[in-house]
Amino acid sequence: MNEIPVPYLRANQTGMVILVILAAIVGQPWIIAVLWLIEAAGLVFGVKGNLFIRTAKPFLQKKIAQAETEARELTRFNNTLAVLFLSISLVFFVLGWPLAGYITAGLLAGVALIAISGYCLGCFLYFQVKQFRRKFTKTKSS
Repeated sequence: MNEIPVPYLRANQTGMVILVILAAIVGQPWIIAVLWLIEAAGLVFGVKGNLFIRTAKPFLQKKIAQAETEARELTRFNNTLAVLFLSISLVFFVLGWPLAGYITAGLLAGVALIAISGYCLGCFLYFQVKQFRRKFTKTKSS
């Protein structure tokens, strides 16, 4: 499957938003670490490794047949960004800067919330990176 159904992605984004908000409300950075594990598993093992998607899958079966899809490569790029932001957040927690850790995780939750609303900031960034690479490769080969 080269395309991933959007309802699966929304389930993942919703899970990220919920866990970041929960971590901030209860003041428990270990919840961010759990989220990092969930997202890292999704990055390493693909959709089948993501706990949010696995949990939501039985409830989404009827929606999947006619659902829009997103390219696997794009999903992987967005997941990499999520793991990067969560890693930075965890580094801040380890350094004893919890506010910076929550802000960084909050940025991720904000971007995920925007994606749930229909605008994919990671997709825009992906397009810009591809354009830059193409331009850089073209300039280098000239």
